[in-house]
Amino acid sequence: MPEIARFYGILIRMYSEIDSPHHKPHFHVYYQGSQAVFSIDPIETIEGS
Repeated sequence: MPEIARFYGILIRMYSEIDSPHHKPHFHVYYQGSQAVFSIDPIETIEGS
């Protein structure tokens, strides 16, 4: 999975899923033991915290 950014221990990744049903456009955020998924427009939490 491509890494978009890494700063202050926060890792942001984005998947590309061609021809596969999935959520609306989103990115994954990882920090220490936590992870969350956010939609891009509008920016909202899809899952996690």
